[in-house]
Amino acid sequence: MRRLLPTVVLGAVLLAGCGGSTKTVSISSAPPAPTTSSTASTPAATTQATTTPATTTTTAPGSTSTTRTAPEPSFAEEGEGGAEEGSLQAAVATVKAHGYTPVDTSEYHSGQTLRVLVATRTGSGDGYGQQAFFFLDGHYLGTDTKEPSAKLKVVSQGDTEVAIAYPLYRRNDPLCCPGGGQRVVHFALDNGKLQALDPIPPASGYANLSRY
Repeated sequence: MRRLLPTVVLGAVLLAGCGGSTKTVSISSAPPAPTTSSTASTPAATTQATTTPATTTTTAPGSTSTTRTAPEPSFAEEGEGGAEEGSLQAAVATVKAHGYTPVDTSEYHSGQTLRVLVATRTGSGDGYGQQAFFFLDGHYLGTDTKEPSAKLKVVSQGDTEVAIAYPLYRRNDPLCCPGGGQRVVHFALDNGKLQALDPIPPASGYANLSRY
């Protein structure tokens, strides 16, 4: 009986050792699961890196196209297209097209409804032979008379009225020295048309008093 007891105890110990070995194998098989999950997360990081450059590329062309379509200043467009209708430059061009040269461009008041430019016949060596050119809001209306006068002078002007002084010549007066004084004629707008409110001196040198 005493000899069989150690044999039974030894068998129990061996069985216990085999059971411990089985528990160790089951624990060591657990780590492969985390390894698989870490491998799956790697492509996700790669996808984020690919998305970032796409956003940057889209922004750059957008900023460039905005700059190209920016409108030029209005002042850069008028200079390229010529004188704006109603401006002093357009009025001067009209006067020159009729064979005259403005005497004083400061007489042209762009803020008025009725505007005027006194001009001398182009090529006049003595400065005589003048006419008054009228404009309605920049649109050419016409001249004060059909034939030029020796001299003209704007003495006053308002929004719709301009007063012009005509030197008066006697029959034998030289061109340089009118001896009959002057006559002031008021020109005003009447329903968009120019009207002389006072008699305009005649141009004939045979009259007692004339404007030439």
